[in-house]
Amino acid sequence: MVGVAAAAGLVMAVVSACGSGQSSASGGNDVVAAGAPVPLVVYSAQGYDQAMVTAFQKATGIPTKLVDDSTGPLLARVQAERANPQWGVLWVDGDEAFAALDQANMLVKGFQPDAQLNAAGQAVVPKDHSYVPTGLTVTAALVYDSAKTPNPPTSWQDLLAPAWKGAIGMNDPAVSGPTYPFVAGMFDQLGGDSQGQAFYSSLKSNGLHVFQTNGDTLHALQTGQIKVALIQSSAGIAAGIKDKAIKTAYLPKVTSLPSVIGIDAKASAQERAEAEKFATFVLSAQGQKVMLTGDRNGDSLYWPIVQGVSPDPELPALDSVPTQAIDPYVWGPKEGTVNTWFTNTIVH
Repeated sequence: MVGVAAAAGLVMAVVSACGSGQSSASGGNDVVAAGAPVPLVVYSAQGYDQAMVTAFQKATGIPTKLVDDSTGPLLARVQAERANPQWGVLWVDGDEAFAALDQANMLVKGFQPDAQLNAAGQAVVPKDHSYVPTGLTVTAALVYDSAKTPNPPTSWQDLLAPAWKGAIGMNDPAVSGPTYPFVAGMFDQLGGDSQGQAFYSSLKSNGLHVFQTNGDTLHALQTGQIKVALIQSSAGIAAGIKDKAIKTAYLPKVTSLPSVIGIDAKASAQERAEAEKFATFVLSAQGQKVMLTGDRNGDSLYWPIVQGVSPDPELPALDSVPTQAIDPYVWGPKEGTVNTWFTNTIVH
């Protein structure tokens, strides 16, 4: 599997090689005006993506092809196809990669669906409207077995205490899409690269375990290899639905992780209009219902960013979660460098 770090490196390698694209900011009716529908190709790592493209095609009559994969391989594929893109829509978690794609002029700019976003949603909308946030999870949530660990850590510094030596596990940011934003968020709130590196180096000295993905880290928790898992909130909440002893807590602060849609800047006018209609559909009442029900034990466990849409009742109120939103245009270009440091220093 191609890691996110490799994909991020590919993003930055083509910053000067791509032309710019500007949005026609088409409305929904313009799809008909632009001509006969062409297949809309959606590259997605979302658990509810099949349900969404099925609902979209049924609602609009637009033929839609889904390419479902994890985030790292999809980003690498986008770069491999940069001279002749085969996608119209890219839909994955984390806005850092989209900021890098925007800086490479690979995304349509200036388009924003006509949806009323709440404050959390507005906080992650880019100024140039080069990508569209569709929902929020957070990273990293603290997940633990309350039957075995009744008094979990309550701060990031607690993780460095002798009491938690060898008991903490997290994902590898070079493999797991949601984990780089967690690492970048810690670097950001601690004051920068050197402070962040010191924190993770101290975690390693305290016996940090690094696994590949959410599933691996959760397995280590459930088998007693670790006592605390630092993973994406939706994965922790899903585990808690299956096993009521598994709890999810949020240390101050956790980083907002938006799910994001980007549109290919080289798409034809017709496919661009269809892609804009797809993004608008996702944020519509019908699309939000699909997002909330299409992957009940996974990605559907998110906080909606559209006003008036409520999350799954398993989620706490978002305003009760101590969140921060980091600047993807600062941290997106640093993804390859940070992940390489983490691999060389923390994983090995």
